[in-house]
Amino acid sequence: MASPDSNRRPAAAAGQGAKSLIPMKIAVAQINTTVGDFAGNAARIRAAIDQARASGAELVVTPELALSGYPPEDLLLRNDFCDQCERELLALAAYAPGIAVVVGHPHREGRTRYNAASLLRGGVIEAIYFKQFLPNYNVFDEKRYFATGNRACVFEAGGRRTAITICEDLWFPQPAAQAKAEGAELLLSINASPYHRNKLAERYQVMGARVRETGLPLLYVHWVGGQDELVFDGASFAFHADGSLGYQGETFRESVDVVSFESDRLAGTMAPPLTEEETIYRALVTGVRDYVAKNRFPGVLVGLSGGVDSALVAAVCADALGPERVHAVMMPSEYTAGMSLEDAREMAVLMGLGYDEIAIGPVVDAFRGQLAPSFAGLPEDTTEENLQARTRGTLLMALSNKFGWLVVSTGNKSEMATGYATLYGDMAGGFALIKDVVKTLVYRLSNWRNSQGRVIPQRVIDRAPSAELRHGQTDQDSLPPYELLDAVVERYMERDMDPEVIASLGYDAGAVRRVVHLIRVNEYKRRQAPPGVRITPRGFGKDWRYPITSGFRQGA
Repeated sequence: MASPDSNRRPAAAAGQGAKSLIPMKIAVAQINTTVGDFAGNAARIRAAIDQARASGAELVVTPELALSGYPPEDLLLRNDFCDQCERELLALAAYAPGIAVVVGHPHREGRTRYNAASLLRGGVIEAIYFKQFLPNYNVFDEKRYFATGNRACVFEAGGRRTAITICEDLWFPQPAAQAKAEGAELLLSINASPYHRNKLAERYQVMGARVRETGLPLLYVHWVGGQDELVFDGASFAFHADGSLGYQGETFRESVDVVSFESDRLAGTMAPPLTEEETIYRALVTGVRDYVAKNRFPGVLVGLSGGVDSALVAAVCADALGPERVHAVMMPSEYTAGMSLEDAREMAVLMGLGYDEIAIGPVVDAFRGQLAPSFAGLPEDTTEENLQARTRGTLLMALSNKFGWLVVSTGNKSEMATGYATLYGDMAGGFALIKDVVKTLVYRLSNWRNSQGRVIPQRVIDRAPSAELRHGQTDQDSLPPYELLDAVVERYMERDMDPEVIASLGYDAGAVRRVVHLIRVNEYKRRQAPPGVRITPRGFGKDWRYPITSGFRQGA
């Protein structure tokens, strides 16, 4: 694809034009785009432009790779993908006379690709900036796809000189210093930064450092929405030159906010802060809502057991999609407690869900009968327990096939870490909503949701957790207490702490070794689990890359 030089003119040089005494209005297009949906993404950008024009804004700013969606992954290796993006970019340029627009997009020159941002103005691509620092850690692998840029891009709008940077650029001092040397009066950062717990505080810290180093105000424009296992929280913001907060956008909400830039200050609306529980809950809502919508599923199916995990999953799905698009199925066995049935029925009523009960006893008995000759003389063990889980998984998948519903599995991170889950049973499904939510957090989120309006019976939260695969079973028959288990999972799996170091913090050394052993030997299960919303700095997904086959033994 040829570079569209005929449609591009140089940005105004630093120092050109007189500084305006009138405040400059900048529209922050915190939008939700979809990977590869160029027409739909361009339509969202045009809608933001229209809204910005109506509010008197002189500049519209979209997030990183807004036109293509983020992350495009190996679609970037296809020439036709990049070519379609270029055509939509040129069409956007023609749509936006009379207003300046910064659009994030991939850019191809021959076999070389860049993570780019273009300034559209006067019907043409006036300037283009190439990202200088490419993240290649955790969920990021941008060095697989992109070449690096090395030049600042400073343009004039509203009589002020603004520098474009892209996400990782401002996690390092050089691009900001380079922009200031080119005469920038405002640092503009466009971003697609996946959410995890406490991520906004990290952004404040890093962006605040760039403001202190340069003495320049900074506008941080962020993407919002879900893309497979990643969610993006929006929460765009601006710092005055003195480092104080001048604008804070909403978390997990699409918006086009207008920020006023005057002297060295940026002023806009201030969204109220959220509790950690509400932020995480919104992340889960966003993740399942966009996964279902962007993949065009008519609704979801949840196996409702009467336990807290499935209760939380059902509540999130109902809040994300509307209860009319959530169908719950209770599949009791001879081991199902009466209170589990009562609570499942009550939850379906409280949440307004479609609800069915399908007894699994006859199916399990048929399996056992068929297997009896092969199992003759052998004692019962987890095999018979897993037959129950696999029967439930088969029934859910049959309903999914018949009605097109997406099965949302209900396993949490504590279970995924230790393998306390059944392949082709409770792990069956297309989306694992809470696979990055440890059990102790499941309880916190359930209590928070009830504080907004009761949807989960309190005894579901209070009772001892159980898979109900045999009489009197509880999770703690097989696992350490969740408070200990979750602490080990966080430190070993998310922080890469050695077991000895974890034990030195006051945890039982034998229990720590046991949890670490379970994490190590259950990788083969996790590789077969569906994707789910990532809410921690490290989830069992794109950023967890341990081999299944390994002779390494921790501490050996």
